Amino acid sequence: TKLLGHDIAAADRHLAEESADYLPLRDYQRQAIAAVEAGIAEGRRELLLAMATGTGKTRTCICLLYRLLKAGRFRRALFLVDRTTLGDQAHEAFKTLKLEQQQSFTEIYEVKGLQHVRPEGDTRLHVATIQGMVRRLLDEHADPIPVDEYDCIVIDECHRGYNLDRDLSESEFQFRSEADYISKYRRVLDHFDAVKIGLTATPALHTKEIFGAPVFTYGYRQAVVDGYLVDHEPPTRIVTKLAANGITWEAGEQVQVYRVRPQQLDLINTPDEVTIEIEQFNKQVITENFNRVVCARLAEHIDPSLPGKTLIFCATDRHADLVVKLLTEAFAAKYGACEHEAVVKITGNADKPASKIRHFKNERNPRVAVTVDLLTTGVDVPEITNLVFIRRVRSRILYEQMLGRATRLCDAIGKRYFRIFDAVDLYSALEPYSSMKPVVANPSVSFAQLVEELGAVARDPELASIVGDELRAKLQRKRRSLSDAGRDAFAAKAGMAVDDLCEAMKSWDAATLLKWWTDHGALVTWLDREPSGDGPVLLISGHEDELLLEERGYGAAGKPEDYLESFAAFIRDNINLIPALQVVTQRPRELTRKQLRELKLALDEAGFTEARLESAWRDTTNQEVVATIIGHIRRQALGSPLVPYAERVKRAMERILKSRPWTTPQRKWLARIGDQLVEDKVVDREALDHGAFARDGGFNRLNKVFDGNLEELLGSIHEELWSDAG
Repeated sequence: TKLLGHDIAAADRHLAEESADYLPLRDYQRQAIAAVEAGIAEGRRELLLAMATGTGKTRTCICLLYRLLKAGRFRRALFLVDRTTLGDQAHEAFKTLKLEQQQSFTEIYEVKGLQHVRPEGDTRLHVATIQGMVRRLLDEHADPIPVDEYDCIVIDECHRGYNLDRDLSESEFQFRSEADYISKYRRVLDHFDAVKIGLTATPALHTKEIFGAPVFTYGYRQAVVDGYLVDHEPPTRIVTKLAANGITWEAGEQVQVYRVRPQQLDLINTPDEVTIEIEQFNKQVITENFNRVVCARLAEHIDPSLPGKTLIFCATDRHADLVVKLLTEAFAAKYGACEHEAVVKITGNADKPASKIRHFKNERNPRVAVTVDLLTTGVDVPEITNLVFIRRVRSRILYEQMLGRATRLCDAIGKRYFRIFDAVDLYSALEPYSSMKPVVANPSVSFAQLVEELGAVARDPELASIVGDELRAKLQRKRRSLSDAGRDAFAAKAGMAVDDLCEAMKSWDAATLLKWWTDHGALVTWLDREPSGDGPVLLISGHEDELLLEERGYGAAGKPEDYLESFAAFIRDNINLIPALQVVTQRPRELTRKQLRELKLALDEAGFTEARLESAWRDTTNQEVVATIIGHIRRQALGSPLVPYAERVKRAMERILKSRPWTTPQRKWLARIGDQLVEDKVVDREALDHGAFARDGGFNRLNKVFDGNLEELLGSIHEELWSDAG
């Protein structure tokens, strides 16, 4: 098949035959590329790649695009993002990642960035935002965009817009509602006759409707087992009296309220009993005492002078201000002082949020960032070791994105796990993926904005219908909040009562709507200035609060000792069902890296992870022992002592070195094998044919160094490692 001068069948054959080993990739990244290339060769036009945050989606994508363009499979690709910051980050990655002959993508191919609206004739890759492409598509004064301008489109973070618990009103978001976003997003994708490849960490239902099921998935748990991401310890639940029982005012009780619009405090008498549950803390009710107790407990667990950073998720911007104040006070009370700007609010309403994010990532301070959800995606701060939730999250996708902020490795501070602090009984509120509700239209959009948008999309019936519905809904909301004087002023400007206009608009098409509102510009201006009633009213609680309990979340097991007992029962019940368990307990010299990985995944699926086992052991015995999963299994199955793993390796290698005379090269190689054992837990033939060992000749060369006895030597090392004398 030949299309526009390039031979697609030949390109597909070339890709299938050429290994990706020449590119700087991990095994699973090569598998991801192979899966996408195979899907393209099968004729698929939409493909989805699901890879956990922090596993190198951008790197994988750069190498994939390089292969596709190099093979002549596509002429020009479009890399789509939904925020300018992510577009700039991606463009920078295309500039810096070295591919072949120490050249980067931008040194090999002509690449246009966000500042270029259109590609040029020799452009092979164009980085753009969805917003920018929508503007180009809807601009009636510009030349139409050819449908073949790009023949491959890669969409980064393609789950977005179907989410979540989040306002769509960030400064870079120009879409007014979920339905509007999806419609415009689909319009951009459907306009081009191109293969579409979606990248996501968290596939949502809508993502799969557009791209189909993922052709390749590499999830968070797999990445943890493989050592590419950091696991978390069991969450610490902070339960206060008010959180457990709610905040209650009796009927007739006097309550202080804060009226947001005039910014004034009032006293009211409650007509009935009022109870506010934890879900509405810091949203409907301002409760300083609850937040003070939580911050005091956090100060017990987090010392801001030690390595590691903390990210706190709050309910609202006002709540974030309160937490900054209370946590700063709690740190000062606990540690005697708190450095200037150690605790900082970083939200869309904060002063210079981008600068503060840079400081959080690169400087000593701030140690603690308090946010609403600005930092849920696209910000990499490997030093984050603590996540704190003082707000409910209903969406599992949003929750996973929040966890993704802390999963990156950080060897510089010796980060092994991260911690979660939950002050709002988070897990009981999480909904499954399938029950996620789309967000409602953003009520902060002005009438003027909607009328302007209606004019911009008038030629597109689908988009015009969406904007028209939003205009009708906004007027209905406004109608309910207008005072009598406001209704009179409305009628004078509109020439009819607000109720009559609402009724008439129900039957108007987009063109009639646009003409009427364009003719009544003074009304539009007045509506955007006229305050809607008194605005929200927040209850202010002075109820005293205290800590009821603090517990680790060991799931159904409850207590740490019960968790260890359930682990022992799992080992007993499965010792003859999972082959790798027999090898670990009876023949450790035969254990391979592949078996260990499969065993870790099986245990992970059953709820048993190294992080949880270490934590449960520490909570039960007050001993911190880094023993590895193998150590925990052998303790439960054989009663072996739980010895720090690094100590086991040291003793085993000492005994091997003393066992016979070794040449100087052999001793040096034994030291390297010992170092690798600390990293990989198993050193087998596969390990020696990878990475640094492979560059030095791999298993075969090393086997010659040890006179053909390397296999036997490795077995002896593993046997010594797990002998109970060790």
